[in-house]
Amino acid sequence: MNESARAFHIPSRLNATTPIELQGLERDDVKLMVLNRETGKCDHSTFKRLPDFLDEGDVLVLNNSRTLPASLKGKQGNRNVEIRLSRRRAKNTWEALVLGDFHQAGEHIEFPQGVTGRVKGEGSERPLIQLEFNRSGSELMDFIFKYGEPVRYEYIHDPWPLDYYQNVYGSVPGSVEMASAGRAFTWRLLQDLKDKGVGIGFIQLHAGLSYYGSDQWPHPRNHPEDYVVGSEAVNEILRAKNRGKRLIAVGTTVVRALETVMTAYGQLQPAEGITDLYISGDTPLRIVDGLITGLHEPEASHLDLLKAFISEERLKDAYQTALDKNYKWHEFGDMNLIL
Repeated sequence: MNESARAFHIPSRLNATTPIELQGLERDDVKLMVLNRETGKCDHSTFKRLPDFLDEGDVLVLNNSRTLPASLKGKQGNRNVEIRLSRRRAKNTWEALVLGDFHQAGEHIEFPQGVTGRVKGEGSERPLIQLEFNRSGSELMDFIFKYGEPVRYEYIHDPWPLDYYQNVYGSVPGSVEMASAGRAFTWRLLQDLKDKGVGIGFIQLHAGLSYYGSDQWPHPRNHPEDYVVGSEAVNEILRAKNRGKRLIAVGTTVVRALETVMTAYGQLQPAEGITDLYISGDTPLRIVDGLITGLHEPEASHLDLLKAFISEERLKDAYQTALDKNYKWHEFGDMNLIL
């Protein structure tokens, strides 16, 4: 995957390791690279200037999934293990990644408060497994919020609280990683967009793990995610489309959900289900016109999805520009608007 994109390397100094709020700034003070998908032209601004690049009547669609503290610490015998939840399969069963010294498939994993987990099979792709808990429903969710921590990768050195991994508008718990394209939005910026006449709609896609460790990334076809596209968002989108205005997705999760509905039904309508849609440069976009996203690693399937919006050559040129101009990568980093 992304063989041709592997030419670029992200130096460690460009890993965003600290939330921008802790640097005395606001979330919408991050940089914004505005990329013209037809010409490849790049403009550079700050995210709080986003309304300058949108037109009255355009509609932004955001993912209102809220982040879970999906990293759980447990023990198997005298061995410490870390469980990273990926996707809920049933009231008491999750697909998960097991990290640690070693784990035995038939031996229970013990957590605080008498909670245990049992490996009951393989997940949707290796190295994911299915983990069955002895708690279910709201009781299990209460345990996760009480004892879990945000999933944190090696470029984040400090254990930031869960609030830093939430979008301000996130309302439905379910994602194990933040739908980070929306992180730079503030309530003030959302109001500025509404004042300009930009429509705002919300859908939901609960994001799974984006990285398994040891240079292993999920493949979208083996990485199902639950989505809900409601009638309010559909009506907002159709009003914009009927007036010849643009639909800008906030994040690859929104693109995946909306294009899944279009692929399944041939039109935009309220729908919910599970998507395994893989979007790449060969995928025709049926509904989405533009994208707000972060900056992605060369190995990530998210970068493949961007090629559905813009040619690989122009994308590589833009990413080289981002490297040259010291844009920051990852969930606390800078943003990219493709129009």
